[in-house]
Order: sequence, then C-alpha cells, then structure tokens
Amino acid sequence: MFDGDAPAIAKVLAKKTRFHNNKSHYLVEARENFERGGFSALEHATFSGNERQARTYFVKNVKGLGLKEASHYLRNVGRGSTLAILDRHIMKNLVACKAIARLPKSLTEKRYSEIEKQMEKYCRRVGIPLSHLDLLFWSEETGEIFK
Repeated sequence: MFDGDAPAIAKVLAKKTRFHNNKSHYLVEARENFERGGFSALEHATFSGNERQARTYFVKNVKGLGLKEASHYLRNVGRGSTLAILDRHIMKNLVACKAIARLPKSLTEKRYSEIEKQMEKYCRRVGIPLSHLDLLFWSEETGEIFK
C-alpha cells in the first residue's frame, strides 16, 4: 500500500475487490497526493472541519471515492458517527422499518443526502445514534458485528 505500484496493489485487491485494477490506480494517485508533507494533508483533510465537510473534501478530491466510501473511511478513523454508510443492506432495512419508502434504482449524491436525512430523522424518532443503527442493520444482514 505504501510503496507498491498499481499492478502490485491490484493483485492484492483482486481477491475481494470489484474493479481492482481501477481502484489500485486510484490508491496510488491518492497516496502520491497525500504523502507530500508526511501525510499531513491527509490528517488535515480528515480531522479539520465537521464530518460533512471532511466527507465532501474526500469526495471532491479523491478519484474513485464516493459518499459511501468517504463516510466509511471517516467512521474507520474515529469520525463519521453522524454520517450514513448507505449500501443495499442498510437501505433494505430502512425500507423494512419504514424510514424510506423504497430502494432507489440508483444512488446519486442528491438521493444519498435525502436518504441520509430520512435515516437521521428515523434515528431521532427511535432514539438511537445513526452509527449504531447502521451497525445494527449491517450485523442483521451479515451476522457479524464488525464493519
């Protein structure tokens, strides 16, 4: 990850990652952009501003990173508790608990934000933090507590 070229990274990603060739190139590009200055730019982007500002920065500045992936990254580094990680598993459960009416056919940035707001509203109504509900739904689908 820290010194491999794109083909070497793709080889590792190929085992469990779709579009591993593209993603390996994106990872190399991101590494090159953030490693300047000893990764202080990555630290600044991750921990400056609020969670939504940090997510927006990553979506706009890291090729191949969308709202879900940026939210997931921030959650994994200790931020993102107010951000939804919307995948099919989570949205299916949001439909089941009537937080959203139906699964979207596609998930544009606008639609992602709308569903995230509906999930936040549902969380307030039932009194559970968004990150906890996300983990509960994930564990229901996968049988695992780890995400």
